[in-house]
Parts: sequence; C-alpha cells; structure tokens
Amino acid sequence: MKILTTCLILGLPLPLLAADWPNWQGPNFNGISLEDEWDHEKIGNIIWKSKVGVGFAGVAVSDGKIFTLGHDGRRRGGSETVYCLDAKTGKKIWSDTYKAELLPNLHEGGPAATPTVYKGVVYTLGKDGKFKSYQSTDGKKLWERDVLKDSDMSKPADWGFAGSPLIFEDTIIVEAAHTIAYSLKDGKIVWKSDRFRPAYASPVVFNYKNKDLIITLKTEGLLILEAKTGKKVSLTEWETRFATNATTPIVIGDKIFISTGYGRGCALYTFDGDKLNQVYTNKSLSNHMANCVVIDGHLFGITGNTHGAEKKELVCMEFETGKVKWKQAGFGCGTITAAGDKLIVLSERGEIAVGVASSEKFESLSREQVNRGRCWTVPVLANGILYTRNAEGNLVSVGVGKDF
Repeated sequence: MKILTTCLILGLPLPLLAADWPNWQGPNFNGISLEDEWDHEKIGNIIWKSKVGVGFAGVAVSDGKIFTLGHDGRRRGGSETVYCLDAKTGKKIWSDTYKAELLPNLHEGGPAATPTVYKGVVYTLGKDGKFKSYQSTDGKKLWERDVLKDSDMSKPADWGFAGSPLIFEDTIIVEAAHTIAYSLKDGKIVWKSDRFRPAYASPVVFNYKNKDLIITLKTEGLLILEAKTGKKVSLTEWETRFATNATTPIVIGDKIFISTGYGRGCALYTFDGDKLNQVYTNKSLSNHMANCVVIDGHLFGITGNTHGAEKKELVCMEFETGKVKWKQAGFGCGTITAAGDKLIVLSERGEIAVGVASSEKFESLSREQVNRGRCWTVPVLANGILYTRNAEGNLVSVGVGKDF
C-alpha cells in the first residue's frame, strides 16, 4: 500500500507524537491517520461523550488534549467557546467564551475551522473571523486578531470563515478576502495577498523546485502564492455555483487535484512553476465540503450535495486518469478519513463504516451508529480514539486502540 504524505513531499518536520492530529487534515496534511494498532470491530465502543456547542469545527489532538470550538446557538447576542478537553476522558481542562455570530445560512451555523496546535500553542478561527492564540496547557490568551477587519471585509461571506489556519515557518496563514500571514509570536501581519472573493477552503503549502508556495481556493479559482511574501504566482479559474468553493486542494508532487460541489466536478492539473496545466476534468466526483483521501493511486471521496437532488455516493477514482472504479450510495453527504489500508466513512447521519481501501469495491468490515443528527465534520482517529461530532455539538469518542 502506498500513501504519499505531504510532510515528506515538502520536507516538513513530523510531529513529536506521531499519532496526534494537530491540525486540519492531520499530521501529514492528507486526511490519513498514522494509527497502525486499532481494531475496526471496536467502532461501537463509546468511551465518552461531551457537548461542545453548535458548529462543524473538527478536533485537533495534541499531547493528550483535544481542541475544538462551538456556539451557544443563539441567533442574536450569541457566543462561541474554545474547548480544551482531556482526550481520554472528555473532562474539560479549560475553555474561553466570547461574543460571536452564529451565521446559520442553510445550516445550523457555528464555527467550521479546525484548530491548529503547534509548539504548545493552539490557534483558533471563529465563524465571524475572531482569530485567537492560546497556550495549550492552560488557555492563557497570547494574542488575538479580527480577520474580518484585517481583510477589509464589511461582513463575513455567506457561510462565514471556514478555512483552517496553516503553519508555515514562523507564520500562520488564514483565508479571507486576502490570504493573510500572521506572526506566530505576536499576531502581527507579515503579509497580505491581493484581494479576491473569499471562499471556504483551507490553504496548503507545497514545494516546487526548492521554492515554497501556497495554493488555496478562492471563489474565482485556484490561487498560488509565494509562501514567504504572498505574491501571486498564478490564478486558474474554478468557480462553483452559489460561490461555494470549500475543499482543500490535494497536492502530490507537481500534481494538484481539486473537486467542488453543485455539479462542478473535479480536475487534475500539473504545475510547471508558472501556471497550472489541466490533465483532465470530469463531473464524476463533486465534493461539496469534505475532501478525498488518496491511497494507492486512487481517490476516495463523497460526491453530491446535501441540498441537491442528485445521488450522494462514495466514489473510487484513479488519481492520474479520472477513471471511476466504483460508486456506492448510502452515506449521504458524509465525510471520510483513513488509517493504513482502511477507509473510515462517517455518514451524514452519524453511522461509521470501515472498509478496505480497494479499487475493486467497498465492502464494510464494521458498521455502527455512533452519532445522530447532521454530521458534516470529518472524523479523527488519533491515539486509539475515533472522534465524531454532529452539528448540535455532540462529540462522541470511540475507543478503538489496544488500550480500550
């Protein structure tokens, strides 16, 4: 089995605790867990539950703690809370609550960006642009910014701020109308990109011929920037109906894959240092919000829209050719992660299905109903625990490691 990791591609350091999940898309930025000792037959083994408020923010797992955000659900005068919980028990270690908008546009609302943990500091981005830095051990606030103001926006985009913060060297990068790099030390702005229409995707760092670059998805399309300066390298048109670009580009070597919703479909490009060159495009795989994972040269992901009448299916497609190998319904607009040669699929209604990542077919090895309601948040497997979250903020933790 061959899994290409972004950390190895970029030459980035691996985390000290290899099984942690310190940021969106995990330790190798590819949506795949490093867990190698877990039992899929234990996916019904719920060890604790916690209420973390309305929202869709994923969990970051670091040094025995998990971090996430939620909203109190009030449409007026509401508040967001940053939570730090004990990873094994769910007991609250610290929290911070502040005023924030719910922004419930065609969904429950609440924060959507996953926290980022780096060198003992956790960085969080709220739904209306409140960007904060805390000591991870005790919640001491180090600095805070208003991304809405910093990006010269009069109001948040329709679905708020959803892109997760990204570490690059001594900066942390956030998506808005401008892509903005802040100093890790004090939160001061290091650079701002040109202004574009904001979208909801998380940026990615990649390296091309010893030059560090950032690729992100604006409403206009795929934008590549110099990582040290924010200077534009290229912009490739990729617009989606209702201005809903929300997925993270997948970078493997000089190849870049993108898929977005509402029938826009997907495309593979190669990067030549100046621009993207299209290899293929099709409508066979159209990710609404959740990313694909790539294993053994195949993409695995969910196609279809939560508000659309089209089929919602789990799809396996060849990464380099766009050829569809199989499709299977039954997960709604669910989400997907992986560990080893296993796919872990969380259905839109909270059922976990585990199956081998095969290009022949998807065959469930285990299935369990572990959560309820609307589940759009990607499950996380770290240190023997599988975390799922629903829109109402029901965080359910399942012990699948050898210690449970």
